[in-house]
Amino acid sequence: MTGWMVRGVSLFLFLLAITPPAVSASEKDPIVRLTDHLSLGMKIERMIGSRTSYEFGNPFPPYQAPLSRLEFPLDSWWAGVELRAIFPRFSLGVEALTNLSQEIEGRMQDSDWDDEEQPHVKTIYSESRCRMEPSYVLRADIDLRMSDWLGLPGWLDLRPVAGVRRQRFSLVTHDGMQWDVASQEPPLLLPGDGISFEQVYSHYFLGLRAGLDLGRYVNLKSLTALLQCDWAYVEGRNRDHHILREGERYTYEDTHGHAWHGSIGLRAGLSEQLSLAAEADILSISTVGSHHMVNAPLGVDFMFSDGVKVWSDQKRLSLLLRYRF
Repeated sequence: MTGWMVRGVSLFLFLLAITPPAVSASEKDPIVRLTDHLSLGMKIERMIGSRTSYEFGNPFPPYQAPLSRLEFPLDSWWAGVELRAIFPRFSLGVEALTNLSQEIEGRMQDSDWDDEEQPHVKTIYSESRCRMEPSYVLRADIDLRMSDWLGLPGWLDLRPVAGVRRQRFSLVTHDGMQWDVASQEPPLLLPGDGISFEQVYSHYFLGLRAGLDLGRYVNLKSLTALLQCDWAYVEGRNRDHHILREGERYTYEDTHGHAWHGSIGLRAGLSEQLSLAAEADILSISTVGSHHMVNAPLGVDFMFSDGVKVWSDQKRLSLLLRYRF
C-alpha cells in the first residue's frame, strides 16, 4: 500500500474512532439500513483559468533560478460521481472525477534562462498545444456536526472536515513553436508530440464546512448556502519525458508543501429526495523538493534541489445533482 493510502486510511480510522454515535429515534430499532442514509450524485465540472507549473534552478555557477520553467494549462471539462453516507451527527463520502476533454484550452509555455553572462535574461521561449490523456481527481472526506454542541443558531450547520484528495494529470504537448528571444530569427517549428508530462498530487486536508439555511429568507423550503475552507499537507511527484531531446531524457520532481482550498455554492431542493448544487472553488498548491534528470543513452543521471518549485492554481465551477435514497 502506498504512503498516501496509509495516511488516508489512518486519518479516517482516527476520525471515526473519536466520532460519537448518532442519536436518533431509530436507534431503538435493532436493524439499521445503510441505504436509508445514502445519497448518489452525478457531477460535471469545468476548470477555468487553471495551470500547473514547475521550475528548477542551475546547480552550477552562476546558480540562476529559475533556469527552466514549464507551465501547463488545465482548462478542461470533467465529470464523475459522488457517493455519500449522511447520518444525524456526521457524514462521509467519496468522489471520483475523470476528464471529458482531450484538447485543453490554452498553451503550454516553456521558458529558459541559460545565458551565464546574463542569468536573469530569458533566452528561449516556446508555446505548444496540449492534450490531456486519461486523468482523475479523487476525494474522500468525513465531517462532524457541531452546531448544537456550540449553541449556534439552527440556521447554521458548522462542521470540521478532514479527508484526502488525489489528483493525477497526464498531459502531452504537441505542435509547438520555439523562439530564440535574443535573435530576430523566425520561430522554430516543433511538429508532433513534444513533452509527455504526468503529475500526481496527494493532499491530506483539515478545515471547516458550513451550511446556511437561506430558505427562511426567500420563502423556499430548501435553499442552502455552502461554504468550505481547508488547508492540506501535500506530496507531489512529476514525470517529464522530453520526447524531442537527444537520447531518452526524463526528469522527475519529488516535492512536498501545502495547499489552500476554498469553495462557495448554493444547493436547492428539487424534491424530497433530489437536490441540485452549484459551486465555485479555488485551490492553490505550493511545493518544493528535488529534481532528478536522467538520460541513460548519454550517461546523464544526477539530482539536485536548487530552485526546485512545483505549484498549481486551479479554479472550478461545478453542478452536482444528488439523489438521496
